[in-house]
Amino acid sequence: MLTTIVHIKGMSCGGCVNSIKTVLGKIPGINSVEVSLTDGQAVIQHHEPLKEEVVNHAIEGAGFEVIKQ
Repeated sequence: MLTTIVHIKGMSCGGCVNSIKTVLGKIPGINSVEVSLTDGQAVIQHHEPLKEEVVNHAIEGAGFEVIKQ
């Protein structure tokens, strides 16, 4: 299992967390998503490599900003 951590700006409530979980959960290959409002990040579990641009586009399409680390 592979793990990808994405840092996200603009989350302010549980609804934001649910929105991000929903859009990321629709991406093929993703097994689970945990989103932390406190840490400002999503921890994605997947079996195959993910395309960073696909993940970022989904998050940004939901109205949030991906913070490049």
